[in-house]
Amino acid sequence: MEELNLIVAGVGGQGSILLTHIIGNAAIAQGLRVRAAETYGAAMRGGSVHGQIRIGESLTGPLIPEDKADILLALEPLEGLRVGVRYLSPSAMALLNSRPLKPVDVNVGRARYPSLEEITESLKRICRDVYALDATKLAEEAGNVRTLNIVMLGGLASTGKLPITDDILRETVAEHVPKGTEEVNLRAFELGKKAFGELIKSGMP
Repeated sequence: MEELNLIVAGVGGQGSILLTHIIGNAAIAQGLRVRAAETYGAAMRGGSVHGQIRIGESLTGPLIPEDKADILLALEPLEGLRVGVRYLSPSAMALLNSRPLKPVDVNVGRARYPSLEEITESLKRICRDVYALDATKLAEEAGNVRTLNIVMLGGLASTGKLPITDDILRETVAEHVPKGTEEVNLRAFELGKKAFGELIKSGMP
């Protein structure tokens, strides 16, 4: 692997930045060279948030060039589209949580929230592979809706594109989540890995 560029997109309160840190620290634990950056919209719960992770030996900076992201993890579908339009490469893969959490501008009437079909179809015109499922429901099944970000990490692990072992990912999750929540987060990881893995294997969007 020469270089892998990942984007994590969501809204405030979903754990996008924690997920960015977990992936970055797991890559370091794997012995890989990593650069990361974070971007915040409105500094409030519900504002736009995304993280960028770059893994590779010849990286020159933390910011992913436009149209060069290889993988998008969208904790919120519309935020995924907003970020994807700018950053995804034609050969990229997008993993979406299909349950919306309407951003601030939608809630105040400044923007219309498109349907999930509109979002996925738009992303399919930008990148090669788009997979969407209700990751929030999986987080609820794991035992805590706040484990959504770790469900998405499990989805990322299922793609086979991340040069980090599952054991290191699990160890890094356990080190970074709040004490006492390790078990529910690791359960969320496994549920996400299984569900997205089956979706990807089926070839169904």
